[in-house]
Amino acid sequence: MTHFLRTLMTVVAVAFGLVTPTVSAASDTTGLSLVELRPGWRMADGTHMAALHIVLEPGWKTYWRAPGDVGIPPQFDWSGSKNIHAISAKWPTPMVFFEQGMRSVGYKSEVVIPLQMTAQNTDQNMHLSGEMQIGICKDICIPANLRFTATLPPNVTRPDPMIAAALTNRPYTASEAGVRGVTCSIEPGADGALVLHAHIDMPSAGGTEYVVVEAGNPHVWVAEPDSRRDDGILHASTRLVHVEGGSFALNRSDLRFTVIGTARAVDILGCTS
Repeated sequence: MTHFLRTLMTVVAVAFGLVTPTVSAASDTTGLSLVELRPGWRMADGTHMAALHIVLEPGWKTYWRAPGDVGIPPQFDWSGSKNIHAISAKWPTPMVFFEQGMRSVGYKSEVVIPLQMTAQNTDQNMHLSGEMQIGICKDICIPANLRFTATLPPNVTRPDPMIAAALTNRPYTASEAGVRGVTCSIEPGADGALVLHAHIDMPSAGGTEYVVVEAGNPHVWVAEPDSRRDDGILHASTRLVHVEGGSFALNRSDLRFTVIGTARAVDILGCTS
């Protein structure tokens, strides 16, 4: 177990509006060649944009927020932070992988994950202290535990080009992609599961289209959907099960569909009956 959990420390110190750059990567950490926290900038609306930059060794990959059946879901813990009301990860467009015939969703080579933060007092420093647990995979998958801290001042306002580029590499919204509507039907399945059938009326995202379904409830597991396109409609069917085997309610407005094609990815929130 001592080699099963890997711990990296990245510290970015900011003083008097000047960033002291630090890059930290443990040379004996299999699969990871660089982990850094980019301190970013304070935006006009008072929110702060920073980012995590993760570089993987050749042949390794890591996972998106919804990693698929064989992936390890990333988790954040921001409990040590100060003057930060909320933090939102802006996940860039992922790729689809297949491992032993099963699908996973994530990133090869490297990924920049923008972090948008709102302050309790916008004219004061934000003190970020976080921990991220991710899975990294090649022939085997291992979890890595990344820790980072930063002091983020309000007077640094110049955008970081690397973070700005990551923000543009995002799935299209439903409106941008020309989604005309999404309808869902739900029926009971075996062993307490619910079966969801979604019908997405949208232009093709290019090539083979993969659909990822998120329930909006961390206690609900969603199987890899079966999907097909017919007469301009993308159909996807999947099973949803409570991770502890209990009963649960499914709110259609909480459902999230990400369609990943060769031309674009599309992020769709909610469906109607």
